[in-house]
Amino acid sequence: MDGKDSGSFWKSRLVREIIIYGASAIVSYGIIFVGLRIFDPNRVNVRKAQESKKQIEKRLGRPLGQTNEYEDVIASDVVNPDHIDVGFGSIGGLEIIKKHLDELVILPLKRPELFAHGKLLRPQRGVLLYGPPGTGKTMLAKAIAKESGAVFINVRVSNLMSKWFGDAQKLVAAVFSLAYKLQPSIIFIDEVDSFLGQRRTTDSEAITNMKTEFMSLWDGFTTDHNARVMVLAATNRPMDLDEAILRRFPRAFEIGMPNQSEIAMILKVILKDERVEDTIDYKHLSRMCEGFTGFDLTEICKQAAYFPLRDLLEEERNGKFSTIARKLNQRDLENAIKMAEVTTSETRFGLNDNDGSGEDDDDDGPRLIID
Repeated sequence: MDGKDSGSFWKSRLVREIIIYGASAIVSYGIIFVGLRIFDPNRVNVRKAQESKKQIEKRLGRPLGQTNEYEDVIASDVVNPDHIDVGFGSIGGLEIIKKHLDELVILPLKRPELFAHGKLLRPQRGVLLYGPPGTGKTMLAKAIAKESGAVFINVRVSNLMSKWFGDAQKLVAAVFSLAYKLQPSIIFIDEVDSFLGQRRTTDSEAITNMKTEFMSLWDGFTTDHNARVMVLAATNRPMDLDEAILRRFPRAFEIGMPNQSEIAMILKVILKDERVEDTIDYKHLSRMCEGFTGFDLTEICKQAAYFPLRDLLEEERNGKFSTIARKLNQRDLENAIKMAEVTTSETRFGLNDNDGSGEDDDDDGPRLIID
C-alpha cells in the first residue's frame, strides 16, 4: 500500500469512527432522555397538567403564556373568579368584616391606581382568617376572589411535596411566578398551620427549605409595589403558626361564632332559593340555634328539607299522588333543630373517653350532630 492509499484508508477510517461515535452519542442521549422521562416522579402530574392546560386556558378565558412544568402542575389548582358561585351576598352576617375586606383587599386588586402613590396606602400582601371550624372562612376567601375578579390559586400542600430534593422549592417558586403572570391573583392556603406551622428541630430539611423558600418569595412580592398578588390564608389554630409567618400577615380577622342576628341572616341566605312558607319566624329560630356555626345551620336546613319529602312519600303510600312536596314550614325547622345534639367533636367520634362511659370529660367547644 503506497502513501496515497494509506492516507485515504486512515482518512476513511477516521470518518467512519466519527460517524459511529456520533451515532452512539445520539443513541445514548436518547436512552438517557427517555429513561429520565420514565423515572421522573412528577411525569404523571406533568402530563396531566399539560393535558389540562388548554382546558385551564379556556376556563380562564385567556392564555397562560409560557410556563414551565412546575407552573403547569400548579395551574391545575387555578380557579377562574367568574366560575365561583359565592359572593358577599351569599354570606350571612360578618358585615363589618366584609366591609374591611372590601377596603383592604378587594379595592387594591380592582383599583391599583388608587394605591400607586405614597407609602401609607399600600395593598395588603397577606391576610389571615382564623376562627372555629364551620364559620365560613373558606367561603369568605372564595367570595373575596369573586368580588375582586382575581384569579384564585388554591394551594394544596400535597402538590408541593416531592421525594426529589429541590423539587418542593421549585413548586413553591412556581406558585408565585404563576400568580405574577396571572395577576391580579390570590394565593389561598387553607389550614395554613399544617403547611407553615412553627419550625421545629424535628422537621426534615425538605420541609424547612420549602418554608424558607415560601417566605423569601413572599417578601419579594412585598417589595414589588406593582404586583397585584396577595396571600390569603385560613386556619383554626393561629397559635400554631410560625412567628415569622404571623409577621407577614399584617391584617388578621377573627371569624367567630355568629350571634342571633347573624344566625337569622344566615338562615335567610340558606333558604333564599328554597320553597318555604312566608310565616317563618327567623328571630325565634335564631334563639333556638344559638351556639351553632354556619355549617351547622346548613346541616339543620338540609335535615328539615327531608320532612316535606317524607310526607310526600307517605301520601303516595296511602294512594294520594302529588308531583311536588309541600313547602318547608316553621315546624320542620324547629324539629330539625331539636334533633340536633350539641356535643364536642371528640365525643362525636368516640375519642378521649378515658372512663369507658362513652362520654367526654372535657368540653372543648360545640359541634353538631344530626341524628
